[in-house]
Formats: sequence, C-alpha cells, structure tokens
Amino acid sequence: MGTAFSFPCSDNNHSVSVIGTHLENDFIDQINLKKKHPTLNCDVPKNINFVKFEKLGQEINNKVDLIVIAVISNGVEWASNELSKFLKTPIPILILTKGLGINNNEYEILAHKVERLLKAKGVKETNISAAGGPCLAKELSNKIHTSVVFANKNIKAANQIAKLVTTDYYHVFTSTDVIGVEVCAAIKNIFSMIIGASNGLCRTTKSKVSDNMYLNTAASLVTQSIKEMMFFTTKLQGKEETVMGLAGIGDLYVSVDGGRNSKMGKYLGEGMSFKEAKKKKMPEVTVEGADLSLEIGLKIKNDFNLKTLPLMLAMINTICDAKPLKVEWNNFL
Repeated sequence: MGTAFSFPCSDNNHSVSVIGTHLENDFIDQINLKKKHPTLNCDVPKNINFVKFEKLGQEINNKVDLIVIAVISNGVEWASNELSKFLKTPIPILILTKGLGINNNEYEILAHKVERLLKAKGVKETNISAAGGPCLAKELSNKIHTSVVFANKNIKAANQIAKLVTTDYYHVFTSTDVIGVEVCAAIKNIFSMIIGASNGLCRTTKSKVSDNMYLNTAASLVTQSIKEMMFFTTKLQGKEETVMGLAGIGDLYVSVDGGRNSKMGKYLGEGMSFKEAKKKKMPEVTVEGADLSLEIGLKIKNDFNLKTLPLMLAMINTICDAKPLKVEWNNFL
C-alpha cells in the first residue's frame, strides 16, 4: 500500500521516497534493479525512490512535506519509535494502517497511539491524520478510480494533505471524525470475515444447496454487520454517519469482495479452525481482522454480549477461543 499510495503523489510531481523496514532490504534491491514492483506487478515511476531502512534519518532531514505510515498494524509501535529518533521539527503524518488497540484498558485508535508514543519519546508537537475507505493497492497502482477519506480533528490539516495527493483518479474526501474513520477502518475487517463465511454457513443447513446459493445469507450478514458497526462506532464516540460512508460501508464492500479477511472467513465458514486455516491456507498472509480479534477480543467480550454484538463476538470467539463459527441469528438487531 505504501508503494501504491506513492503513485498519486508521483503524478502530482512530488518527489517520493518509499522506505522499507529492516526486513525488506532484499525486496528493495529487487525493485531498484528491475524498476518493477513484484507484488503489484507494475512499473514504478522514475520519481519514486526506494530506500533502505538505514537511510530513514537522512530522508527525514531533507525537506519533507508529509510522512506516511503504511506498515501492518503490529508494526505501528515500532514505526513510531523509529520516527521519534529523527523528528526534530513538526511534519504532518498520515496513517494508512488500519487497526485498533487497547491501552490502559481503553480502546485506542492508531492516530492516538502514534501521538502517545511520539510524545513519550519527546516529540512534543504532532499533526496526525488517518486514512480510511475502500482502497486496494493493486487497483490504486493501476490508477483505477479510488475514493478515500482523510480524517484530522483540524480539517485544514486534512484538506492540505488531500490537496497534495488528489488526482483525476484518486479522490480524497475529508472529515474531522478521526475516531469514527479509524474504528470503521479497523472493525470492518472482522465483519468482512463473517460475511466471507456466507457460503460455508449455508452448508450447515439441512437442504442440499449449490455453491452459488448463499446470497440470502450474505445479505442478512451484511445488514447486521452495518448495524453492529454503527452501534460499536458510536459507543466509542465516533459518528454514525461515518459508518454510512467510505470508511464504513465502502471499505466493508471492498474487503468482502476482494480482501484477505473475507478469504479467511470462507475457510472458517467451512468449519476449519482459525489455526488450521492460517497454517494450511494462509501461512504467509497477514489477516488484519484476525489480528484485531486477538488484540481487542478479551475487552470486547467483557464490554458486550451476544445480544448486542452477535456477529462480532461470534468471530472473536472463533479466532480467540478456537471455537467453531456459530452465528446467533435470533440475536440480530
């Protein structure tokens, strides 16, 4: 996603440096040699520079308009600590990573986590925006029409970043609802797993059904997912309207139709345990919805019950407690 995001930046004639982690030196050598991204399967623009991790400080000391964090959710703390070593002057930060954590037994969005970690390391002034909405990296790098939302409590800051990267194919909307955007961006991964299980859940019925007879089930799960996203987001002080926008319904749709979480849900719906599916089917793939379930699952189970969040808790129980996926249909709102 970091490379994909660099395409609209490049098309706006910005000089872009994509800096890998300490684990990606060989990957960067490969890109620099062939000028082609092997995962996205596309050529990279000439004004995008791929840089190894040890050059992070040198790059930040150049005149930088924007720092973008695009690591997996488990790497956000590491990225924040590394950035804190070199942030001498305030530089706007945009977080593409989607996730939600727990700090002092409270839910914590990534924007707040990065701010907390940077301040703990002596970075007194921060300006952090969060990105949400439906954006698959391969489609963005191929310049397919993509609409996203950038959120910052200071709308002017969000608008400034949007102006930097908006193109005729990358459409950026802005919001002050940082909590709503980040919560939706995170929890939609859990719901995309449960919707991805639609086909498998139909196999548990007594009648014999074909592989394409699952749409009634999927539609029911989609509707309930949206209701639960609205309930949970507002409980965390996000706005209900955010769920109905790009960060909520929009991102959920993309994740269900073309994401890794939905693929994991398919295996869980067929009766596989999470550990079995991860080991046998997706050993090298990061499944953000599963990681999130493990991160916040215990608190969710303490704070809510199957009558208020039947789908979310069904998936959390499956991931965290190695239980077969079971949907409590009678608890739907």
